[in-house]
Amino acid sequence: MLDTAIVGLGWWGKNLVKAARDIGAPIRFVRGVSLEPDTVRDFAAEHGFALGTSFEDVLADPQVKAVILATPHTRHRAQVEAAAAAGKHIYCEKPFALTKADAQAALEACARADVVIAVGHHFRLMPSMQVLSELKAQGAFGTIMQVEGNYSHDWLADLPLDSWRAAAEESRAGGMTGMGIHVLDCFRELAGPMTRVAALSKARALKLSAGDTTAALIEFENGATGTLGTTLKTPFRWRLAVFGDRCWAESISETRALVHRAGQETEVIDRPANNHLGLNLADFARAALGQGGFSISPAGILQTAAALEAVFKSADADGAWMDV
Repeated sequence: MLDTAIVGLGWWGKNLVKAARDIGAPIRFVRGVSLEPDTVRDFAAEHGFALGTSFEDVLADPQVKAVILATPHTRHRAQVEAAAAAGKHIYCEKPFALTKADAQAALEACARADVVIAVGHHFRLMPSMQVLSELKAQGAFGTIMQVEGNYSHDWLADLPLDSWRAAAEESRAGGMTGMGIHVLDCFRELAGPMTRVAALSKARALKLSAGDTTAALIEFENGATGTLGTTLKTPFRWRLAVFGDRCWAESISETRALVHRAGQETEVIDRPANNHLGLNLADFARAALGQGGFSISPAGILQTAAALEAVFKSADADGAWMDV
């Protein structure tokens, strides 16, 4: 078992703890860090870990072999660097960093310390997305020409304006840090590295400084193109499609995919739901325990962070093309 500290016990930090428990990941939570400990004492007691307010105390604890960071985005680089220097393996929630430079520095710190670094890009593990990954591995798509993705919902539409998630420095370009980044990472997984981005971000329905609606056009290293959309104020929608010269396939929910091969009828594939968040955590834990590597390489982590920053830069420049 991997003795682990959970750093950040807001709603998502709690979800991480529960997901790891529910799937039986080889993770034992021994410490938790919260700046509002009175609000999570019962949760910590339920899950059997000690609760404190100091990240530094966790890093100094020899029992703690790994940390899971569910903290504001702007703190990730410094926290990853500190954890790596203390010899702790690290699972960092997405976005790993808001700039390519910060991502590169954090990854280099992990490489120097020879610790495992993992990121919370778990949508690629959804059952429907696994169908698309399998088709790619089989060569079923042929030449991938275009990818399209949209992840939108209104779950955070009523987020208090004083929430850190609503702060301009934490959540730029509408829903990109919470939703659009999942699309970017799935694009990277299926179509390869991205080379440049042109994006627009607008405030259409919500009074958020970061806007609520973002659209991006993407070019890939292999010549494929992509389109991405996300909005913070519409009923839930997940869709990611890959178009090849032999086949197209589309993930339309966590569990359902549509596949259309040339000359055949469209096939509807339904797979059982899975705990994809827990699967990602288990993958990290096994890597930290020396049982293989985490399924996203440091180069892949950097690529997604760089593409995210390119979206930010392009949106700030009214849609100008930006290199990834």
